[in-house]
Amino acid sequence: MIHAYKNNGYNIVLDVNSGSVHVVDDVVFDLVTIIEEKLKRTYGTAAAPEGQTTVITGELDRLYKGVLAKTDLASKYSTEDIKEGIEEILELRASQVLFTDDVYEGYVDDFQNRETVVKALCLNVAHDCNLRCKYCFADEGEYHGRRALMSEEVGKAALDFLVKNSGGRKNLEVDFFGGEPLMNWEVVKKLVEYGRSIEKEYDKNFRFTITTNGTLLNDEILKFVNKEMGNIVLSIDGRKEVNDAMRPRAGGQGCYDDIVPKYQKVAESRHQLRYFVRGTFTHANLDFSEDVKHLAELGFKQISVEPVVASPEDWYAFKDEDIPIICEEYDKLAKYYIEKHKEGKGFNFFHFNIDLEGGPCVAKRLSGCGSGCEYLGVTPWGDLYPCHQFVGNEDFIMGNVFDGITRPDIRDKFKKSNVYSRPECQKCFARYYCSGGCAANAYNFNGDINATYKHGCELQRKRIECAIMIKAALAE
Repeated sequence: MIHAYKNNGYNIVLDVNSGSVHVVDDVVFDLVTIIEEKLKRTYGTAAAPEGQTTVITGELDRLYKGVLAKTDLASKYSTEDIKEGIEEILELRASQVLFTDDVYEGYVDDFQNRETVVKALCLNVAHDCNLRCKYCFADEGEYHGRRALMSEEVGKAALDFLVKNSGGRKNLEVDFFGGEPLMNWEVVKKLVEYGRSIEKEYDKNFRFTITTNGTLLNDEILKFVNKEMGNIVLSIDGRKEVNDAMRPRAGGQGCYDDIVPKYQKVAESRHQLRYFVRGTFTHANLDFSEDVKHLAELGFKQISVEPVVASPEDWYAFKDEDIPIICEEYDKLAKYYIEKHKEGKGFNFFHFNIDLEGGPCVAKRLSGCGSGCEYLGVTPWGDLYPCHQFVGNEDFIMGNVFDGITRPDIRDKFKKSNVYSRPECQKCFARYYCSGGCAANAYNFNGDINATYKHGCELQRKRIECAIMIKAALAE
């Protein structure tokens, strides 16, 4: 399977199964899908036969004659250029970097039956918040339930549960989340201290992170975070007018003027590493590339601005006609991103991160974040959910931190969810980059974790195209 597309003046061919990327001339670009189809019709697959390492002259001649007979490319290119283009395609095929077979499908049965360990927890230490963000999936911190703060007892039990269920895994991740976790800061500190106190005994290493709206951030908290936490996520939507319209305080006042200086201090104190300023864009600011630019101009080097996920009836939700506009914005942003990097003023945009050489392991490629089996969400009273986005839907309570997993059927369903259990992923070039997308979004929009979220898929495909193009542009 290949994906051929044009972006920002580049002709790009992605070999989906091997992950190989080829920047090609116009001749090869116009030929590659034609040759793929002709090979499939002849052999049932476009992949090179096992053991073939060179171009077979007879095959080259046959394909050349077929192209001349069945296409109008002879009126566009010279005979020599067409023949050279076909030969280049066949050489790439023989080198196992074009038209390769699916190397993962045969692995999926073993993958579904693999033994899993819990490696990460999202601790909802505060089902409460001092902001009233319009798009908040957590219902202003309540998660469609009641306001509550996690006790030290529940938090310690959660860390004990993680250690007990992590098997031989040494590195464990814990994200302090909310609502606004700084509303329960004393418990957060005590849980970090408890985690550090048991690391050596169990041969574990906790990597703590925290996600905050910044309103309660101060120098004392920052000093502790910088010492103990691997990452900090700072919520801001971009330009002042955008942020303050969507992220007001309970009284309606904006928070931009308060949080920006704090965030700049965080970024500098962490040497522009191990943090993200993280925003959400909606139907109200389809020109979100301007918000990313604004954050970059404020001096932030680690930026993530992500599309809202909302019910169609919400006024800020995306409409079908918004998607082409958003895709154009990603193209604009990609060009700006390249420009800044070439000027020596580059920044990191989360959704343009892509590793074309190593990339994630097979398990990550097939199943993504590991929600429901390797990654779990914990409520203030200790209930376990597949992830923080399922919190509040009691059909997905998997157990609690004191008794452990009491619904292994839910765990097993998530464990078996992967790109091969989602029919739509079978024809998608992005499947090994998005790993099938978010299970919570799939469920919320389709009632099935093995479905896909249409708008999310369309935007993910566009971001991947931009990310690959950026790699090509910066490699020149």
